[in-house]
Amino acid sequence: MDNKTPVLLDGKALSAKVRAELSAEAKKNAEKYGRPPCLVVILVGEDPASQIYVRNKEKACEDIGYQSRMIVLPTETSEDELLALIDELNADKGVDGILVQSPLPKQIDAHKVAVRIAPEKDVDAFHPANVGLIALGRNDGFKPCTPAGVIRLLKEYNIPIAGKDCVVVGRSNIVGKPMALLLISEGATVTVCNSKTKDLGKKTSEADILVVAVGKAGLITADMVKEGAVVVDVGMNRSEGKLCGDVAFDEVAPKCSYITPVPGGVGPMTIAMLMENALKSQELNQRD
Repeated sequence: MDNKTPVLLDGKALSAKVRAELSAEAKKNAEKYGRPPCLVVILVGEDPASQIYVRNKEKACEDIGYQSRMIVLPTETSEDELLALIDELNADKGVDGILVQSPLPKQIDAHKVAVRIAPEKDVDAFHPANVGLIALGRNDGFKPCTPAGVIRLLKEYNIPIAGKDCVVVGRSNIVGKPMALLLISEGATVTVCNSKTKDLGKKTSEADILVVAVGKAGLITADMVKEGAVVVDVGMNRSEGKLCGDVAFDEVAPKCSYITPVPGGVGPMTIAMLMENALKSQELNQRD
């Protein structure tokens, strides 16, 4: 490509577009059901990063016109106390989506929490029932917010996925695994790599679409990327006081056809997809 300037995948702009659409839908739902969607976010403890994430979610609800409730519990909250609260929210017909912010204190089993949230209120898509629907390629459950945001971003820019060689670096339950499943559902050929992958650069340099989500600043360098590749950087790291991704942007970008900036790429889309799931949760819960 001879150092051409790549197209930036602008998640901030697309997020604003999606939010505007959801705001219009929320108004329709308020007329139809007597209220807009209601999202409850539970924060256990005082992790500073989690507090920022929760405030961002609360602000997104406010901007779109959703109802939101933030429940802050002390760090020493027991697992039983948290599960009892989830049971109450599951039974509350005025609550559509439930999200428990991670990480959780060590005395609480995150899997037990994920399983306890009713699948139809599981806007994070961590419940095994929703994970199973993703694996089956179905659309009647929820999709995890970050992987769904990546797919939406690719489609917004008319980037073909079917038939492409896609490499996902990262195998987390939150991003890596569901990202691979969503790409498979779109007809891609997918390779999933991780920190133990032999000759990682050889694998990544074969990717038409490369999605990186490992949380290691500058992991992907120019020699690891194919000319003309689409690169999606899910990483969010702080290096020398600045936010950066898992991709060494300045050296990788000239080889790409499309690339996400950090910040302003995948991050805004994650919250937009959470808001979309919250709207869907209201519709699912009104079927009862």
